[in-house]
Amino acid sequence: MPSRQLVARELSEVFKVLAHPDRIRLVEELGGGEMDVNTLSQVLDLPGPRVSQHLGLLRLHRIVEERRDGRHHYYHLVQPEIAVWIVSGLNFVEGRIAGIDASAIEAARQLWAVTEAKKTASN
Repeated sequence: MPSRQLVARELSEVFKVLAHPDRIRLVEELGGGEMDVNTLSQVLDLPGPRVSQHLGLLRLHRIVEERRDGRHHYYHLVQPEIAVWIVSGLNFVEGRIAGIDASAIEAARQLWAVTEAKKTASN
């Protein structure tokens, strides 16, 4: 079935792009709404150039879009539900890997749930 192959190939590309912890964190953070590079850098405790590099790749693959306002570059998710999809992946991780402390997974779930609640409240 060619359509299944096409969909599988596209999904594979999305997985490849997301296959870096920093990019997963960026997508999740942007799930709460639009942010500029400096804010993302501070919130995620990552160097600005590293954040910009990851955002460039995410933009190339149409996961984020950029809006410029003077010297500021703001980013938002093209499809915000991807952040929800990533949070849902915590259930898979929790059941799959016994080596990860359950409290670490729960802490991530709580942090990301706060971001999701902010996003829902702003809509």
